[in-house]
Amino acid sequence: METKIYHGNIKPLDFAQALVGEFNRGNFRVRQYGRNKEIVVQIGTHERRRSGGDTALTVTLKRVDDGVAVKVGKQSWLGIAASFGATALAAIRSPFALLSRLDDLAQDVESLQLSDRVWEVLDKTAQIKGVSLQLSERLRRVVCPYCGSANPVGEANCVACGAPLGNVQPDTCPYCGFVITAGERVCPNCRRRLPKSSKRAERLR
Repeated sequence: METKIYHGNIKPLDFAQALVGEFNRGNFRVRQYGRNKEIVVQIGTHERRRSGGDTALTVTLKRVDDGVAVKVGKQSWLGIAASFGATALAAIRSPFALLSRLDDLAQDVESLQLSDRVWEVLDKTAQIKGVSLQLSERLRRVVCPYCGSANPVGEANCVACGAPLGNVQPDTCPYCGFVITAGERVCPNCRRRLPKSSKRAERLR
Protein backbone atom coordinates (compact mmCIF):
# COMPACT_ATOMS: atom_id res chain seq x y z
CA MET A 1 0.00 0.00 0.00
CA GLU A 2 1.58 3.28 -1.16
CA THR A 3 1.05 6.45 0.90
CA LYS A 4 1.69 10.11 0.05
CA ILE A 5 0.91 13.30 1.96
CA TYR A 6 -0.12 16.37 0.02
CA HIS A 7 0.54 19.51 2.10
CA GLY A 8 -1.58 22.64 1.85
CA ASN A 9 -5.17 23.83 1.59
CA ILE A 10 -6.94 20.77 0.18
CA LYS A 11 -9.68 18.42 1.41
CA PRO A 12 -10.25 14.68 0.88
CA LEU A 13 -13.40 15.57 -1.09
CA ASP A 14 -11.32 17.47 -3.67
CA PHE A 15 -9.39 14.29 -4.49
CA ALA A 16 -12.51 12.09 -4.32
CA GLN A 17 -14.40 14.24 -6.82
CA ALA A 18 -11.46 14.18 -9.23
CA LEU A 19 -11.27 10.36 -9.06
CA VAL A 20 -15.02 9.96 -9.58
CA GLY A 21 -14.92 12.34 -12.54
CA GLU A 22 -12.05 10.49 -14.17
CA PHE A 23 -12.98 6.85 -13.59
CA ASN A 24 -16.78 6.57 -13.23
CA ARG A 25 -17.35 5.86 -16.92
CA GLY A 26 -16.73 3.30 -19.64
CA ASN A 27 -15.66 -0.08 -18.27
CA PHE A 28 -14.89 1.34 -14.82
CA ARG A 29 -17.17 2.28 -11.96
CA VAL A 30 -16.46 4.17 -8.74
CA ARG A 31 -17.97 3.92 -5.27
CA GLN A 32 -17.37 6.56 -2.62
CA TYR A 33 -17.81 6.05 1.13
CA GLY A 34 -17.43 8.45 4.04
CA ARG A 35 -17.28 12.22 4.14
CA ASN A 36 -15.35 15.21 5.46
CA LYS A 37 -12.22 13.93 7.28
CA GLU A 38 -11.95 10.46 5.70
CA ILE A 39 -13.23 9.23 2.34
CA VAL A 40 -12.72 5.83 0.75
CA VAL A 41 -12.94 5.58 -3.04
CA GLN A 42 -13.19 2.15 -4.68
CA ILE A 43 -12.40 1.93 -8.39
CA GLY A 44 -13.11 -1.27 -10.28
CA THR A 45 -14.24 -2.70 -13.56
CA HIS A 46 -17.97 -2.60 -14.19
CA GLU A 47 -19.93 -5.86 -13.77
CA ARG A 48 -21.44 -5.36 -17.23
CA ARG A 49 -18.20 -4.20 -18.88
CA ARG A 50 -17.91 -4.61 -22.62
CA SER A 51 -14.43 -6.17 -22.61
CA GLY A 52 -11.43 -7.25 -20.55
CA GLY A 53 -10.92 -8.91 -17.18
CA ASP A 54 -11.92 -7.54 -13.80
CA THR A 55 -9.73 -5.48 -11.47
CA ALA A 56 -10.18 -3.15 -8.48
CA LEU A 57 -8.29 -0.96 -6.05
CA THR A 58 -9.11 1.22 -3.04
CA VAL A 59 -7.98 4.80 -2.39
CA THR A 60 -8.19 6.13 1.20
CA LEU A 61 -8.17 9.92 1.62
CA LYS A 62 -7.65 11.18 5.17
CA ARG A 63 -7.45 14.74 6.48
CA VAL A 64 -4.21 15.44 8.38
CA ASP A 65 -2.95 18.59 10.14
CA ASP A 66 -1.41 20.08 7.04
CA GLY A 67 -3.33 18.54 4.13
CA VAL A 68 -4.44 15.09 3.01
CA ALA A 69 -2.82 11.66 3.40
CA VAL A 70 -3.55 9.40 0.42
CA LYS A 71 -3.22 5.60 0.49
CA VAL A 72 -3.62 3.59 -2.69
CA GLY A 73 -4.15 -0.09 -1.94
CA LYS A 74 -2.79 -3.00 -3.89
CA GLN A 75 -4.56 -3.64 -7.16
CA SER A 76 -6.40 -6.91 -7.76
CA TRP A 77 -4.77 -8.66 -10.74
CA LEU A 78 -6.45 -12.09 -11.00
CA GLY A 79 -9.20 -11.07 -13.43
CA ILE A 80 -6.75 -9.36 -15.78
CA ALA A 81 -4.39 -12.36 -15.65
CA ALA A 82 -7.26 -14.71 -16.59
CA SER A 83 -8.28 -12.46 -19.47
CA PHE A 84 -4.69 -12.25 -20.75
CA GLY A 85 -4.54 -16.06 -20.55
CA ALA A 86 -7.70 -16.40 -22.64
CA THR A 87 -6.26 -14.00 -25.23
CA ALA A 88 -2.99 -15.97 -25.39
CA LEU A 89 -4.85 -19.28 -25.85
CA ALA A 90 -6.96 -17.77 -28.62
CA ALA A 91 -3.81 -16.58 -30.39
CA ILE A 92 -2.19 -20.04 -30.12
CA ARG A 93 -5.27 -21.81 -31.51
CA SER A 94 -5.71 -19.38 -34.36
CA PRO A 95 -3.97 -16.09 -35.05
CA PHE A 96 -7.22 -14.82 -36.59
CA ALA A 97 -9.04 -15.45 -33.29
CA LEU A 98 -6.84 -12.78 -31.78
CA LEU A 99 -8.75 -10.18 -33.81
CA SER A 100 -11.91 -10.93 -31.83
CA ARG A 101 -9.98 -10.35 -28.58
CA LEU A 102 -8.41 -6.99 -29.45
CA ASP A 103 -10.97 -5.06 -27.36
CA ASP A 104 -10.26 -7.35 -24.39
CA LEU A 105 -6.52 -6.88 -24.85
CA ALA A 106 -6.84 -3.07 -25.02
CA GLN A 107 -9.02 -2.97 -21.88
CA ASP A 108 -6.64 -5.27 -19.99
CA VAL A 109 -3.67 -3.03 -20.83
CA GLU A 110 -5.69 -0.01 -19.62
CA SER A 111 -6.59 -1.85 -16.42
CA LEU A 112 -2.95 -2.75 -15.76
CA GLN A 113 -2.18 0.98 -15.74
CA LEU A 114 -4.99 1.80 -13.27
CA SER A 115 -2.74 2.44 -10.26
CA ASP A 116 -0.45 4.75 -12.27
CA ARG A 117 -3.45 6.61 -13.67
CA VAL A 118 -4.86 7.10 -10.15
CA TRP A 119 -1.60 8.73 -9.01
CA GLU A 120 -1.59 10.91 -12.15
CA VAL A 121 -5.11 12.18 -11.30
CA LEU A 122 -4.09 12.81 -7.67
CA ASP A 123 -0.92 14.68 -8.67
CA LYS A 124 -2.80 16.77 -11.25
CA THR A 125 -5.49 17.65 -8.70
CA ALA A 126 -2.82 18.67 -6.19
CA GLN A 127 -1.12 20.85 -8.79
CA ILE A 128 -4.42 22.56 -9.71
CA LYS A 129 -5.14 23.22 -6.02
CA GLY A 130 -1.64 24.59 -5.45
CA VAL A 131 -0.54 21.90 -2.98
CA SER A 132 2.47 19.57 -3.10
CA LEU A 133 4.61 17.09 -1.22
CA GLN A 134 6.55 20.03 0.26
CA LEU A 135 5.70 21.67 3.59
CA SER A 136 3.01 24.33 3.36
CA GLU A 137 3.60 27.92 4.44
CA ARG A 138 1.79 27.19 7.71
CA LEU A 139 4.41 24.60 8.67
CA ARG A 140 7.35 26.57 7.32
CA ARG A 141 8.00 27.92 10.79
CA VAL A 142 10.29 26.39 13.38
CA VAL A 143 9.60 27.06 17.04
CA CYS A 144 12.79 27.66 18.99
CA PRO A 145 12.98 25.08 21.80
CA TYR A 146 14.71 27.63 24.04
CA CYS A 147 12.57 30.79 23.77
CA GLY A 148 9.45 29.68 21.86
CA SER A 149 9.89 32.18 19.01
CA ALA A 150 8.76 31.27 15.47
CA ASN A 151 11.52 31.12 12.88
CA PRO A 152 11.40 30.54 9.09
CA VAL A 153 12.47 27.05 8.00
CA GLY A 154 16.15 27.07 7.09
CA GLU A 155 17.33 29.52 9.74
CA ALA A 156 20.49 28.20 11.39
CA ASN A 157 19.89 30.19 14.57
CA CYS A 158 16.84 31.60 16.32
CA VAL A 159 16.11 35.18 15.18
CA ALA A 160 15.15 36.12 18.75
CA CYS A 161 17.66 34.45 21.08
CA GLY A 162 20.34 33.16 18.68
CA ALA A 163 20.05 29.51 19.79
CA PRO A 164 21.01 26.86 17.16
CA LEU A 165 18.04 25.37 15.29
CA GLY A 166 19.82 22.70 13.20
CA ASN A 167 18.28 19.67 14.90
CA VAL A 168 14.66 20.86 14.87
CA GLN A 169 14.33 21.78 11.19
CA PRO A 170 11.39 19.95 9.58
CA ASP A 171 11.40 18.80 5.97
CA THR A 172 9.41 16.40 3.81
CA CYS A 173 10.37 13.29 1.89
CA PRO A 174 10.56 14.30 -1.80
CA TYR A 175 8.98 10.97 -2.80
CA CYS A 176 5.91 10.76 -0.52
CA GLY A 177 5.59 14.04 1.42
CA PHE A 178 6.05 12.47 4.87
CA VAL A 179 7.42 14.97 7.42
CA ILE A 180 10.99 14.08 8.38
CA THR A 181 13.57 15.64 10.68
CA ALA A 182 17.26 16.37 10.36
CA GLY A 183 19.39 13.27 10.73
CA GLU A 184 16.97 10.83 9.08
CA ARG A 185 18.58 8.99 6.20
CA VAL A 186 15.61 6.79 5.23
CA CYS A 187 11.97 7.92 5.03
CA PRO A 188 9.92 6.22 7.80
CA ASN A 189 6.91 6.06 5.45
CA CYS A 190 8.05 4.93 1.98
CA ARG A 191 11.42 3.46 3.12
CA ARG A 192 13.32 5.20 0.33
CA ARG A 193 16.81 6.56 0.95
CA LEU A 194 16.62 10.32 1.36
CA PRO A 195 18.76 12.45 -0.97
CA LYS A 196 21.47 14.63 0.56
CA SER A 197 20.14 17.94 -0.70
CA SER A 198 22.18 21.05 -0.01
CA LYS A 199 19.31 22.34 2.15
CA ARG A 200 19.30 19.20 4.31
CA ALA A 201 23.10 19.07 4.42
CA GLU A 202 23.22 22.61 5.78
CA ARG A 203 20.77 21.70 8.52
CA LEU A 204 22.88 18.72 9.58
CA ARG A 205 26.05 20.79 10.06
